[in-house]
Order: sequence, then C-alpha cells, then structure tokens
Amino acid sequence: MTLTVFFGNLLIPLNLSITLLVLALLLFMLRGRKTAAILVIGALSWALFWSLPATSLWAGGLLEQRFPYKPAAMIPTAQAIVVLGGNSANGRLNWFEPYDRDRAIVRTDRAAQLYAAGRAPLVVVSGAALDGGQSEAAMMAAALERDGVPAQVILKETQSDTTRENAVYTARLLRDQGIERFLLVTSALHMPRSMASFQNQGLNPVAAPSPPQIVVPDDPNFSFWLPDMRTLNASRSIIKEYLGLLVYWARGWA
Repeated sequence: MTLTVFFGNLLIPLNLSITLLVLALLLFMLRGRKTAAILVIGALSWALFWSLPATSLWAGGLLEQRFPYKPAAMIPTAQAIVVLGGNSANGRLNWFEPYDRDRAIVRTDRAAQLYAAGRAPLVVVSGAALDGGQSEAAMMAAALERDGVPAQVILKETQSDTTRENAVYTARLLRDQGIERFLLVTSALHMPRSMASFQNQGLNPVAAPSPPQIVVPDDPNFSFWLPDMRTLNASRSIIKEYLGLLVYWARGWA
C-alpha cells in the first residue's frame, strides 16, 4: 500500500473517526484526559461534518461544476471519445438517493450517447484489471457494444491502474492513431483531476462529463442539515478527489 493510498483510506470519515476514538481511549487510560477529550470532539466533528448533505453539495459541487455537463448534441465533434475506468457512488443518478440500477448512469452510457449523436467516430476505453481478471477496458467495451457501439470502432487501453496512468498510456495510443482532438468522458466529480492529468501530457481534451450526481434531489423532505449515513459513506469519493488533486499537483502530474 502506497503512502497516498494509506492517507486516502485514513481520511475516510468513518476510518479517521474510529482511529481518533481508539487513540482517545488509549490516552484516557494513560490519564491524558484533556487530549483524549479533544480527540473525541475531533472524531465526532469530522464524522458529523461529512454526514451533512450541505457539506457534499458544497465540497463536491465545487469539483462537479468546474466542467459543466452538456447534452450530447451540444458537445463539439472530435476524432475520438476517451472513456476512463472507475466509478463514483455506484453511478447512481443522485448522490442522496438510494441506488437504483435502472436509473444509474455510468460512463459508458455517456460515451454511447456521444457516439450515437455523431460526436466522434472512435471510442477509446482505458483501464486495467484491478483484481487480476477482466480489464475495465474490456468490460466497458462490452457495455458499449450492448449500447449499440460497433466493436470495430472501440480501442482498448488495458495497462492503466490510476488516473495518471490513464493519461500516460492513452496519450501514447492517441498519438499512435494520429488523434489530436478528443472528448474526455468520466464522472463530473473526477473530471478536474482527469483533465489536469491529460493536459499534463501535452494534450488538449474536451470535457464531456457524465451528469452531476451531487445535486439537490426532488424529495420535498430533503434536508441540507440532517446527518445521513448514505452521505457519510459516499463522501469518501469527494475526499479522494481533493487528496488526488493535491498529490498530483505536488508530484507535477497536474
């Protein structure tokens, strides 16, 4: 496990809160009661902060709104559509609602819509096998074919495990194909880090994100300030993106 992955997992609200509570218990047993109390307050505050829908709408919204969603017909034409592997909140339509498979919108759905709208004649899917089995690229290619995209127009990049590698390996493939102008498809939350990574490779992608997920639902009973376990669990995706942006910037990858 890399240091970045370690800190990413540690900062997940539940993980950090539990860690702080365990440390607080140890300090209390060692009679460091004031410090223990501070850690308890910190643990509960961190969990409460990320359990509030208002927090996700603010922090996640800042990322999702960097590259606004547009219908396929309003996206400019290009030579190819590049689709990145990965997932965000299970592809559910709205961050604050239960997962509904029939309403979920994944990245390949967006790419298929763009292809059907004639935005580009070629689709590139990027992603390695995370568990040693079938690559994400192969799975996305199969999904695209089910959505009506011909197999012969799909190219697979199967080496990348990270967003950085998505950009590095896909850049090579695009240059080999003589492709200069392409549409970049990923989740709205992931788009800022993805765009920065591809631009770092000397490319000039056009953002074509999936619809934003961190939006106020239609539910009249929705509350901005009522703590919610679903929001707390999903907040890890926001934290991951901010940490990823920080690390990529620090390492000169974005």
